[in-house]
This record gives sequence, structure tokens and C-alpha cells, in this order.
Amino acid sequence: MIPVAEPCLGEEELENVTDAIKSGWISSKGKFIGEFEENFARYCGVKYGIATSNGTVALHLALKAMGIKKGNEVIVPTLTFVATANAVTYCNAKPVFVDSHPEYWCIDPEEIEEKITENTRAIIPVHLYGHPCDMDRIADIATEHGLYVIEDAAEAHGAEYKGRKVGSLGDINCFSFYGNKIMTTGEGGMCLTDDEELAAKMRMLSDHGMNHEMRYWHDVVGFNYRMTNLQAAVGVAQLKKLDEFVEKKRKIAGWYSEGLKELEENGLVKLYPEMPWAKCVYWMYSILVGDESGMSRDELMKNLGKNGVDTRPFFYPVHVMPPYRNEERFSVAEDVSLNGINLPSAVGLRMGEIKFICEVIKKLIRRDRNE
Repeated sequence: MIPVAEPCLGEEELENVTDAIKSGWISSKGKFIGEFEENFARYCGVKYGIATSNGTVALHLALKAMGIKKGNEVIVPTLTFVATANAVTYCNAKPVFVDSHPEYWCIDPEEIEEKITENTRAIIPVHLYGHPCDMDRIADIATEHGLYVIEDAAEAHGAEYKGRKVGSLGDINCFSFYGNKIMTTGEGGMCLTDDEELAAKMRMLSDHGMNHEMRYWHDVVGFNYRMTNLQAAVGVAQLKKLDEFVEKKRKIAGWYSEGLKELEENGLVKLYPEMPWAKCVYWMYSILVGDESGMSRDELMKNLGKNGVDTRPFFYPVHVMPPYRNEERFSVAEDVSLNGINLPSAVGLRMGEIKFICEVIKKLIRRDRNE
């Protein structure tokens, strides 16, 4: 089975972890944590990095540092992994959903303003599957209405918007380093910011709310959201390879686009878009199955599985799931979710494997169309 994703780990990761174990510093103290925070912040062009135990708590930490609380509203795309909305709910605030842009599937900036109320405090744009959001338009809206922007860049390490790295475009910017991400620490996450005060708040809150000048004195209720030295040891090594990973991801995307272009030309699938102002990193290479293809998304996934090709469906829109269900309709997100497939996208994939996947897809669609 060709997997959807798998980590790319090597000798340097093993050497760093061994170093951490030999040092005895395996929990939330040790040399690799500060090194990873500093290096990743520098890579993204930001002053401060606060490493966390995973990407979800990075979002929660950002919201808490901004003072998001009960009675507040935070605007999020409905087409995202549920963690984006859950982090808002953890603060007893309300996630307010916005539809996807029809061209590139991230949050539609033109739909945001009508959702802003007197209770709105922040916007969380999500760089879905590795494609950046239209951050200038979002920033303009946020400035006009006095709102925070929290980038959810969990799926977009190394992506760029108009030449700037994602993770540098919001007030706080959050990453995940889960095992299937472009770079990984196993679990793990990071908050980045240029705001010294927000950085200090997040560092304090992530460490049980401890006063860093009075050990074991806690001024507020905090959290244990710290990254371990073992995780950071892996992250230090992975970060050195990130540009190489991104280059390979984009090469894989090119192979897919070439192999499937005839299906797109005939209206049978829609290939992963890339807007002129974006450098997409294709965390997942994603396609939409067209109405003319002769089969449903689920049928195509099932048949790909029978041919040894692992796939994943797109995320369900958050507004259709029980904790957040409402009567609003978000037509673009619903359509994209229903028809979207994530194809194998691991950095280690070879051209021959991509050609095989493309040939299987073309064969299956032609068969169902009786061509």
C-alpha cells in the first residue's frame, strides 16, 4: 500500500535524540528546546518562538494569551480540521464559520466581514492542505475592525504568501509537528510572534502559569503545554531539511499535475490550485472528483485502495458535525468536502509511484465512463 503520508527521519534525528537521552534532559528542559524555538522563529522571519506539546494547544495558548473568553466570537473557516474550532471552544468562546474560496479552498476573505459583530475578537485563517490564505485582505479586515489574526499554519510549513513565509503574517502564528506533517517532532507544535508581551504571556501560560522570577509561584491558572527536549531534538534536525522537503513536495505536485492534466482538461477532476501570489507546499496533493467522472469520491477512494493506493477524504465542514451543527449553508465548503481526495504525498515518493497512481485513477474513471 502506498501511504498517504509518512515521516522522513534520518541519522541526525537519531543522533540528537541519543544526545538528549545521554544528557538526562528528556522532559521540558534541555538545550534542544531553545535551539528549536530560536531556529524555527528565524526560519519564518519572526522574533519569538514558544514550543508546545502539539498544534491544538498552540492555538489554545494563542487565544488565551489574547484574552479570548466567554462571550467572545472568533471567525474560523468551516473547512478545516476540527482542532481550529475546538481551541476556540476551550476558551468558552464561539467559533463563527465562514465558507471557502471557490478557487483555492481556504477561507474566503469576502465572506468574513458580514460575520463580524461587536463580540468578534479574532480571525483564524487556516492555510488548508499547504496553500496560503489571502493574508493581505484578511489583515486589512482585521485592522479595520480591531481584531487579532492567528495564523493556523499547521499544514503549511515553508509555504509563502507574496514572498513571505507563512507563520510571520499574524499577531500569533501556530504550527503542528504531528507525524504526518511536512516536518515532524512526533507530536508537538509552536507559537510564533513578533509581540514581546504576547510571547511572554504564552511562555508563562504554557508552564503552569509560573512566575519565571519566583519559582513555584503561580499568578494565574496556566497549562502544561511544554514540548519535551526529545521532541525538540527531532525538530532541530528536521528543520535543517525543511527546504528540501518543500522542494520535493512541489516536485511531487508537478508529477501529479502532469499525470492528471488530461482528466482536468476534460472536466473529470479538478487539480490542486496554486494562486499567483502563493507558494503552496502541497502538504497533501488534493483533487476534486468532477460530476462528469462517472463515480463518486468514495467509490474512487475505495477502488484506489483495492489497487494499493491509500487516500484520505477532505475534512468534513465543522458546521455539519454534532458539536457545532447549525442550519447555515456553506455551499463551497460542502461541495469541496464531498468531492475532495487527498492522494499519497509523502516526501519519499518516487516518480514511478506517482505515475502508477495517476494511471490507476485514469483507468478507473475511464472504466466507469465506459470509455
